[in-house]
Order: sequence, then structure tokens, then C-alpha cells
Amino acid sequence: MPTESAPFQLKNIYSETFLYDVARELTATWPEFPGKIFLQRVFDEQWPNRELKQRTRHIAQCMQATLPAEYAQAVDIIVRTVERMIARDGDQLSFIWGIFPDFVEAFGPDEPDISIPALEIITRLSSAEFAVRPFLLRYPERMHAQMLAWAGHNSLMVRRLSSEGIRPRLPWGMGVPALKKDPSPVLPILEQLKNDSAETVRRSVANNLNDISKEHPDLVLDIARRWKGQSVETDWVVRHACRGLLKKGHPEALRLFGFDAAQLLVTVEQLTCPVQVTIGERLYFSFVVHNQSDELTSVRLEYAIDYITSTGKISRKVFKISEFAMAPRQVMAFAKNQRFTDFTTRKHYPGKHKIAILVNGIEQQSALFDVIP
Repeated sequence: MPTESAPFQLKNIYSETFLYDVARELTATWPEFPGKIFLQRVFDEQWPNRELKQRTRHIAQCMQATLPAEYAQAVDIIVRTVERMIARDGDQLSFIWGIFPDFVEAFGPDEPDISIPALEIITRLSSAEFAVRPFLLRYPERMHAQMLAWAGHNSLMVRRLSSEGIRPRLPWGMGVPALKKDPSPVLPILEQLKNDSAETVRRSVANNLNDISKEHPDLVLDIARRWKGQSVETDWVVRHACRGLLKKGHPEALRLFGFDAAQLLVTVEQLTCPVQVTIGERLYFSFVVHNQSDELTSVRLEYAIDYITSTGKISRKVFKISEFAMAPRQVMAFAKNQRFTDFTTRKHYPGKHKIAILVNGIEQQSALFDVIP
């Protein structure tokens, strides 16, 4: 059990209770399933040392060892188990049951005629966005057509898979270099889903476009101009899709949303921050924004920190503060802080850092400070 000194680790979602549930569900479908042997295999000597993804794959391997040796028979048992669970509990985006799509990812790429229809069902319980990646690599034309067909499915989970699974830069997913180079197979899917009734599907469309913008910003901006104003839903998709371009200060993206920097008369003044911050503490800073024009001005306000990396290089991270309209000659004061605590996604290193205040993508004022151990 987690304690105050030992916070809960995500890998421990695969608890004894959950694994007993897995054995029970599989046994309900196939009474010959050797549940005790399955559990013994799962909880082997290496179990405590495995991380989350290792545990997921290990469980899939233990299912493969205790289900029928013939892949078609084994995946049929899994599919019928999932169908029964969906009939009982409905469609869901359940992370914990990712062991089922992982089984197909691990053992099914040689059997696309069996595996692809299985993923269409399994994704309604636990998203198969990672499991489809090896199929995209091995059978690209077939999967492009399949995922376009899934975009018209009556299950929102399957429609979400059609976009999420084909993202060029799916986080934690297997890379598909061809889609980074040429995202054209993705575009008809996004076009079909941009007004989807489900928010989770529209969010996937926006994330997909944000991925594409990394290599093809002009393509995404062309789509954004075409979609903008069609509906409230597409306006949200367009804005979320362009968030990466806005963070980078892309002039065309900023202009698209009314943040033109060409004639900007908004200045940043009185930036103050301490000369040093200790790793594990917060950097507190404040500044004033002044609209020196005689017109109402749209402002996108951000701050950036130039972090030192493990190799001594500089890595800039941009953080959005707010978007707002400033009245003529208006002055606004801001006080913010930034944590310098180490996380798994960010580690801090001692040395000279820089903080900068950005208005409509333009650096207006900056200050240096030291990060100390």
C-alpha cells in the first residue's frame, strides 16, 4: 500500500486484485483458462523491478503462454472477453485494460486479417492507438484505408482511434517516419472528424494537426484558415491545433488569431526576479505590461525560461500566461512564479539561466539568474 513516504507509482495499477479480475474475465470466456498458472507467471521474481510498460508487455506474454498456442484462438478469446465487458459496462477509454491491445501489438502483426478487426473491437475498451503502429509500418496502404473507414464508425472510441493512432508524433508510440515526411494520408481522416460530436475525437484531431505543424507549419495554417469560422467546434480544434506554432511565435499563426506583432506598441517594464533560485524551490518574478497605443490591442502574454541542459546547452521553454485585450494606455501588473523542482520530465542543472517576457511572440524584456544546488 502507498504511504506518505512512498507515493503511489503508476506501475502499481496492475495490482493483485486487477490481475485476479483479468483471470476471472478470461475464465468466464474460456473455462479452461489456467488462472492460477497465469498469476504465478505474472508475479515472478522480476515483477517488483519492472516498470509500467514492461509490466504491460509481461502480462501480455503471460496471457500468450496460458491461452491457446494458436494466435487466432487466443485473440478470439480476448475479443469475446472484451465484447462481453463492453456489453456489460459500455465503451470506455480504460488505460488499465491496455494489456489486451498490447497482446495484439506483440503477437499479431503477422496476422493482419485477424488482428485488425480485433483491434476495432478492443479499442472500445482500451485504446489501441499504440497497437496499430506496427501495422501502419508494415501495411501502410491497407491501414490508411482502414483508418479512414474507422473515421465513420458508430463508436466514438473507434473514431478516436482513426485519428489518434495515425498521429505522426504519437507520444510514447512507435514512430512512423513516413507520416512525418508526408502526412497526406492523415488529412482525409481529420477532415471527416473535425466536426465530430465527441469532444475526445475533436481533441485528437487537434493534437494530430499540432503534430503535423512541427514539420509542415504552412500546411496546418492553410487548414486552419479554411476551418476557422465554420463552427464553434472547429474554431476550438483550430486554436488547439496551432498551439505549438503560437508558442514558437510563428508570425502567421499569431496574425491568424489577432495577435499581430508588426505594429505592436505594448511594452514590458519593471521586470524583477531574484538573482538566484535553489533547485527544489520557486522563482518568483513580477513585471508591468503597458499599452502605449491609443487603440484596443489584443495581447498574448507568455514567459520563457532558457534552461541549461545536462550537456550545457540551452533549451527554451515557453509558458502561456494569458490572452486578453488591453485598453488604450492601460497598464497591468503581473506576479508569477515557476517551480524548479525536479520531475521525471524535467531535471534542473546549476548555472546561469534567463527569463524573458514575450508579448505576441516578441521578447520584450529579460533577466538573468543563477540556479544553484
